[in-house]
Amino acid sequence: MSQIIECVPNFSEGRDLNVIKQITDAIETVEGVKLLNVDPGKATNRTVVTIAGEPKTVIEAAFRGIKKASELIDMSRHKGEHPRMGATDVCPLVPISGISMEETAEYARVLGKRVGEELGIPVYLYEAAQTNPARKNLSVIRAGEYEGFFKKIAQPEWKPDFGPSEFNQKSGGTVIGARDFLVAYNVNLNTTSVRKANSIAFDVREAGRVKRIGDPVTGEIVKDEKGKPVNIPGTLKSVKAIGWFIEEYGVAQISMNLTNITITSVHEAFEEVCRKADARGIRVTGSELVGLIPLNSLLDAGRYFLKKQQRSVGVSDAELIKIAVKSMGLDELSPFKAEERVIEYILNKQTSKKLVDYTLSDFADETASESPAPGGGSISAYVGSLGVSLATMVANLSSHKRGWDDRWEEFSDWAEKGQQLKKELLRLVDEDTISFNKIMDAFALPKGNDEEKAARTRAIQAATKYAIEVPFRVMELSLQSFELIRAMVDNGNPNSITDAGVGALCARTAVMGAFMNVKINASSYSDKTFVQDILAKGNAIEQKAISLEAEIIELVNRSITQ
Repeated sequence: MSQIIECVPNFSEGRDLNVIKQITDAIETVEGVKLLNVDPGKATNRTVVTIAGEPKTVIEAAFRGIKKASELIDMSRHKGEHPRMGATDVCPLVPISGISMEETAEYARVLGKRVGEELGIPVYLYEAAQTNPARKNLSVIRAGEYEGFFKKIAQPEWKPDFGPSEFNQKSGGTVIGARDFLVAYNVNLNTTSVRKANSIAFDVREAGRVKRIGDPVTGEIVKDEKGKPVNIPGTLKSVKAIGWFIEEYGVAQISMNLTNITITSVHEAFEEVCRKADARGIRVTGSELVGLIPLNSLLDAGRYFLKKQQRSVGVSDAELIKIAVKSMGLDELSPFKAEERVIEYILNKQTSKKLVDYTLSDFADETASESPAPGGGSISAYVGSLGVSLATMVANLSSHKRGWDDRWEEFSDWAEKGQQLKKELLRLVDEDTISFNKIMDAFALPKGNDEEKAARTRAIQAATKYAIEVPFRVMELSLQSFELIRAMVDNGNPNSITDAGVGALCARTAVMGAFMNVKINASSYSDKTFVQDILAKGNAIEQKAISLEAEIIELVNRSITQ
């Protein structure tokens, strides 16, 4: 898909699973839309649904969900801890890939217009979809909530953007817009006091609190020369926060929306709440995510907490996520399953098993079978990943070596570089097999008339070029790994020098094996200028790898025979 957007409708029902299921079933009737997450909350009586796909299919799915919610949810009977104004309280669209914010905002306007006209629900636009600055903020629009909107909607300044100017008693109103990726994040406290929780929320949220004389709650409000209340800003930018009590868990929480995680990250928000809670004699016991989170948010958190411990950050993504979850207590209230919470993991979920997901024995069995793939190209990429993994292991062992505590960061940096090379080489294990299959698919195309023959020839040549580029990338990455391997031989833990030496053997094998694939595929590619250039570069990489491997093995042998 060239364009992907995410949609996160919040429905005002979190207790009746049958109602929630009917709404998500309606959403899933649209082909091409992926239901990423359904997150109901009993105390809030609210369900956050996350879907993604191409823009037109997503807004069609969102419309069907809003329609079904309007049929099933009676807002006149609704009670819950979270602020709300409608059966579909808010429905943001979020650009994910290949689409601008303005394009996404236009789709939000299209959806809002349809909901207002066809369903008779008052619709307010917000964030990037709203042109009126006074009505961009969701909390400003929703102020007064469902109960207060019967009067509010009659005010000229609160005329809906779409739909009737009379409040729909059953469905309430809906806010539709376009925004950046938002992380809904709650921090758990060892108190039941909503007043204490709110005090911490006011400490950290960007909007802060109104300045008062004496008591911060009941004291006289301080006003400026124009008679407007003076505000004390909170410590976290791009953060909205309130305190509430969650009866389901028996604790108070700081409920936050992180509206720009490049400004305030999840782990920064967690740490700041910990500091402010501690200052008020309250302890943070854990936290929870509502909905989904980008992978990098968890990886950055894992790195942050490892660095606090002066530990190497050059570990796997799974280990970084584990550290992040344990450090922030994301599993305190319920198990945290990354495969169900990380947006990239859900979007990239494969229906067929990847080679890199095989066990070692299954991978060997698949390679040894009569199928032509995986072949030498995939094996070369895998051997390369093993080579750099060995050097990364030496870096991690060196960072934790007794007596080398002041060098942990040096080796952590090397290990992190190794992890990146390993990750890319592992991706190429499957990519090489994919490139082979592309060639087979191209050869299977019809070759009847002249037009079909020409299309088939173009497809074969395009697939062949790709089958050259993939192993050539393996060569480049494997050559890069020699820098890390040599550094570990020269400066790493001497007890692991032979591990680095084996890594050099693997890296050279990966380069030479991948180059064989480059050469055999290049022999059938028609662009001879491209072929000549790629073979010249390949020869240079191969000779460099052979030379580096020889130097490293000599150093290793010299060290172990002394």
